[in-house]
Amino acid sequence: GGRGFGRGGRGRGGRGRGRGRGRGGQRGGDNEGQWVPVTKLGRLVKGRMINRLEEIYLFSLPVKEHQIISWFLPEDILKDEVMKIMPVQKQTRAGQRTRFKAYVAVGDSNGHVGLGVKCSAEVATAIRGAIILAKLSVIPVRRGYWGGRVGKPHTVPCKATGKCGSVRLRLVPAPRGTGVVAARVPKKLLQMAGVQDVYTQSTGHTKTAGNFVVATFNALRVTYSFLSPDLWRETSFIQTPYQKHSDFLVDASGKGAKVAVLPQQDAQSQPGGALAPPPSAAPATFPAAGVLPPATATPMV
Repeated sequence: GGRGFGRGGRGRGGRGRGRGRGRGGQRGGDNEGQWVPVTKLGRLVKGRMINRLEEIYLFSLPVKEHQIISWFLPEDILKDEVMKIMPVQKQTRAGQRTRFKAYVAVGDSNGHVGLGVKCSAEVATAIRGAIILAKLSVIPVRRGYWGGRVGKPHTVPCKATGKCGSVRLRLVPAPRGTGVVAARVPKKLLQMAGVQDVYTQSTGHTKTAGNFVVATFNALRVTYSFLSPDLWRETSFIQTPYQKHSDFLVDASGKGAKVAVLPQQDAQSQPGGALAPPPSAAPATFPAAGVLPPATATPMV
């Protein structure tokens, strides 16, 4: 009564080592100056059809390329900060496999902030991957007033709560001149988001800095989820950038309408005696990709 092939043969024992080893260098942004967009949004941004980051947020378009964020917020504007680096281990047959988990925050101190978490075998690789993920997760932060609407917005518009694990963080509006009343971890993220005055209240195991910073990020995310009375105006719907610049996207991808002219041949030269189209017949036109041909009135048999 053995265990068959055991853990070292064809069983599952050998699956714990080196998952995806050698694939880490394929996802990178080292060639920033040679950006070739691969998504429709990236082509619109590089073609200067979208000029502001808020146009992307207005239609909730998913950002799949971190170069889009770098296009609107260059490195001299968007600052990054390593919030925490911690080792994590996985038990394997040969012992423990140690990797490093990095939490990196990015922000322009003017209403845009992002947070990225990446785990890698090397610290530098984890930080580089976390920066890319942080750029992909950049969100707008809504700011408001405490009391009278004088000057520029300086605090959160309303009370907001974020949670991660056992940590709960609550943001409370504060009067002008109060400053950021928070612990070290959320204070840095709030300053990168551009919040000048705010009170904070936290519960749970805040010593876990990773969950603490994620809870702060989630609290900042819900600032635009609350519909205050000043946003009760009637919404005027406009076309999305994909609809507005559909001609540009079709031309840029090289999938425009193509015209194919059939050669004129007589019936004798056709194999099987098939009749060729008359000379006066209109050339066949193939529609662009994703465009359906117009419906005809002739019913299908």
